Amino acid sequence: MLTSTTTHHLLCRVLHPLQSLSSPMARAMTRAIPFSLKPTFSKPRFLTFTPPHFRANPSLKSSPISGLLWVGNEFSNGGGWRALRRPGMSVYCGGIGGSGVGFGGGERGYRKVRRKVVKNKKKAKELELSVKILIEEGLPNDPEILSISEMLRLNAPMAMKLALDGLNSSDYKTRDTTIDDVAGYETIELSLLLCNDEFIRQLNKDWRDEDHATDVLSMSQHIPELKLPILMLGDIVISVETAARQAEERGHTLLDEIRVLLVHGLLHLLGFDHELSEEAEAEMEKEEELLLKNLGWEGKGLIKSACDAENNGSLQVKDSDDRKKEGSLRFYRPKFKYIFCDMDGTLLNSKSQISSANANAVREALSRGVQVVIATGKARPGAIDTLKTVDLVGRDGIVSESSPGVFLQGLLVYGIQGREILRRNLDPDFCREAFSYSWEHQIPLVAFCGDRCLTLFDHPLVDSLHSVYREPKAETMASVDQLLAAAEVQKLVFLDTAERVETAIRPYWSEAAGNHASVVQAIPDMLELVPHGTSKGNGVKWLLQHLGVSADEIMAIGDGENDIEMLKLAKLGIALSNGAEKTKAVADVIGLSNDEHGVADAIYRYAF
Repeated sequence: MLTSTTTHHLLCRVLHPLQSLSSPMARAMTRAIPFSLKPTFSKPRFLTFTPPHFRANPSLKSSPISGLLWVGNEFSNGGGWRALRRPGMSVYCGGIGGSGVGFGGGERGYRKVRRKVVKNKKKAKELELSVKILIEEGLPNDPEILSISEMLRLNAPMAMKLALDGLNSSDYKTRDTTIDDVAGYETIELSLLLCNDEFIRQLNKDWRDEDHATDVLSMSQHIPELKLPILMLGDIVISVETAARQAEERGHTLLDEIRVLLVHGLLHLLGFDHELSEEAEAEMEKEEELLLKNLGWEGKGLIKSACDAENNGSLQVKDSDDRKKEGSLRFYRPKFKYIFCDMDGTLLNSKSQISSANANAVREALSRGVQVVIATGKARPGAIDTLKTVDLVGRDGIVSESSPGVFLQGLLVYGIQGREILRRNLDPDFCREAFSYSWEHQIPLVAFCGDRCLTLFDHPLVDSLHSVYREPKAETMASVDQLLAAAEVQKLVFLDTAERVETAIRPYWSEAAGNHASVVQAIPDMLELVPHGTSKGNGVKWLLQHLGVSADEIMAIGDGENDIEMLKLAKLGIALSNGAEKTKAVADVIGLSNDEHGVADAIYRYAF
């Protein structure tokens, strides 16, 4: 018997009337695309139902779908809405001109859908199919998903009618025949919810104790003991995120895959269950293939596809990791407007290169409307030169001469259109003292002056700033006076071994800097001197004020001590595991290292 197919079926039973239930599923159903449009029912009555039991394991939790139902005397084309809600939630029952439609729309920001009124004269005793297509509120307004939801308004009733017509002539031995003759009903209702992996995973965990995403869940609301003119067939929940991956693997469109999942879920609601036995699996597979063929839809049935994948060894392993997958951000809404990201030791790996994984994650975040802003100790030309290698420079990138950014540890900040909004300089007398120390001890020292780097003597470590870190090539000046006359100095960087920086240079300048400068260290073999009272975090504050953005709207990623204030400022501060201990101590989250694509992991795990 096949056990890899991920669809599951839940059943309902009746409870004392007027008892309300908490329904987490109901919280999601705020955007509905109705198949029926015009309501013709009297003042609604209320019926409530208990959570359903599970066919396979009665000890598991109940269905989240059960809740308060609107039940009128009659549901015609146009509008019988079954509104699921938690106690206290506003429920709207709307038709043309209504202020909201079902599923907590009055409380959750319902988005109206343009719809046409279909005027058909009702035939006597004609069986009506009422289908609601819903989009979980966590899904963004993706054009393809909206188009598919409109197609499903037509496809779902077609599949329902064909499946129901086949019940009378079927001779399956394993199907539950609770739903058999539908001639006694006036209306048959079905709702179909499209969601992402995060939502269906939580649903799967809460109600089936299985902590992984799945492709489709079906939940029956049929209550045979209750004699109503309405057959409440139930609810089908489909993850379009999983469906998109399966569609790519199986070589057909997303719509094709969702149709396959619709058929599978619908057959569950009609009493088929492939998990009962091998015979039950074979019967459900046969009916899936027959239904898809008669509908003229592309793709194999879900059971057959899973069998083929199992046979050729390509069956997907259930993934309980909550990290979103590359290419899946289209199915999620951003949690932040901006991501501020350090470069050395963060976006760049230990070889001072940006990995393709990090570059792709940044591009995907940009495509979903999240702005990624560089906040670095580098000069702007160095950042541009580094990111040019992965095509993240320019109008569609994250750095350019006309884009916002925080550079030189927050000493140079550029705002809208790349306009300079902040510049802080070191005192010239302090710079003279530092260069005298450099010359006396023959320790390389580089002055960062806007887009230029200046030094007093050549040295391999000075050359490495350009060859490894892609900073502007240092210009050798004849004297300190000539250097200080050439440009204003924003920061000074000593270069030596990590050991000498730690044991000699840092202790000396931590004391000698006094009130003139602050000591900053982002890389073990470099020590930076910046104007006192300045920091990268302060530069980010300036830029946020300029952009009119709140700190609650940003996520920040860094690794060095120079990133501490920035991480503390952000709503979510992430320190990579390769970072300084002081930095990790203040972070909200410790991520993967810069050699493990830590920025990509942070974006896929926390930004959406």
